[in-house]
Amino acid sequence: MSLKSPLNSLSQFAINVQEEDRAMRFYAASFGWKFSAWGPPGFHMIDTGSEVHGAIQKVQTDPFPTLIGNFECSITVDDVDRVLAIIVAEGGEITLPKVTIPGVADIARVKDTEGNTFSIAKYLA
Repeated sequence: MSLKSPLNSLSQFAINVQEEDRAMRFYAASFGWKFSAWGPPGFHMIDTGSEVHGAIQKVQTDPFPTLIGNFECSITVDDVDRVLAIIVAEGGEITLPKVTIPGVADIARVKDTEGNTFSIAKYLA
């Protein structure tokens, strides 16, 4: 696995979770992502189908706590309403219903089963 990417581009994201299996089920059902154990216990690489590297990682308290602030990420989807229905069925929550940003995207903000927030977006042509 190469972690090289062009300068100033998103190269990797991590989703901090309490329960890895629950989170992986949620993201697999919602977006079709695949996971593989990698590195230390509680760490799983995410295959999103794109060149951006992702990870599910169990929240740590020792040797250093996971004290990460918030960084909003958006996941591109083909149909915001369809994916919102899956997210809710899988235990997620809608925190901002779908809105249209004229000329840009249909977008909604959600919370996963672990309390992490992110957006889903269908970008307009």
